[in-house]
Amino acid sequence: MRIHAFHHLYQQRLARSTKPFNARGSKIERCQYCQVAQQHCLCSYQPNIDSKLAVMLLLSENEVFKPSNTGRLILDTVHEGYAFQWNRTDPDQAMLELLANPNYQPLVIFPKEYVDDDTRLVGENVITRCQGKIPLLIFIDGSWREARRIFRKSPYLDRLPVVFIEPQAVSRYLMRRSDNEQHLATAEVATLVFEQLGETHLSQTLAMWFDVFKESYMHSKSRAKSDDDRPILQRFIERKRNEKSL
Repeated sequence: MRIHAFHHLYQQRLARSTKPFNARGSKIERCQYCQVAQQHCLCSYQPNIDSKLAVMLLLSENEVFKPSNTGRLILDTVHEGYAFQWNRTDPDQAMLELLANPNYQPLVIFPKEYVDDDTRLVGENVITRCQGKIPLLIFIDGSWREARRIFRKSPYLDRLPVVFIEPQAVSRYLMRRSDNEQHLATAEVATLVFEQLGETHLSQTLAMWFDVFKESYMHSKSRAKSDDDRPILQRFIERKRNEKSL
């Protein structure tokens, strides 16, 4: 498996923690990387897709510790990924340097109704807006209330273009619920954005990986189901096998 930026951030936060973070299902013995029960570990199946874009996760305070987090799945899939802990008064210097790197075009992913300046909005023609630079997609990862706060209180995001999506279907996410069913999980948003940018294979792979994670996560909560009873995982493995044979 590939250990990526989310895993490194998790270890850094764990080393600094003075008390355990007790999320739902904290009594389950989980893999520290894929966050499902050890007997259902997914790490050996982790995808790794070449693409022409990069992803940055900006995580709220405790999001990195939540086993139900789906932003991690994006970095499982995208080869070039970054993860930073959000801090209102002391933003990560490495993050600021990445945003200022002339090789990248940072793009914030957020609903357009929360953007006051319409000139920042990018719907179609995202690649054209990047002018030959590598698209750096910034996903704010946290609860919906936390995400809105991060978007409003991060001056370094204020002038960046905003890519928006208009989802037509309610979220398929089962592990956590928003008050608004139109609020998608971070990984669901990413699949739509990737498709919008023409990265169809990346989008489809992440969508399947998201479903694989949901299936194994729910198995982790049920002692009655066996490791063999995971049809979505089996279809994912078969697809990877077919792709390698081409």
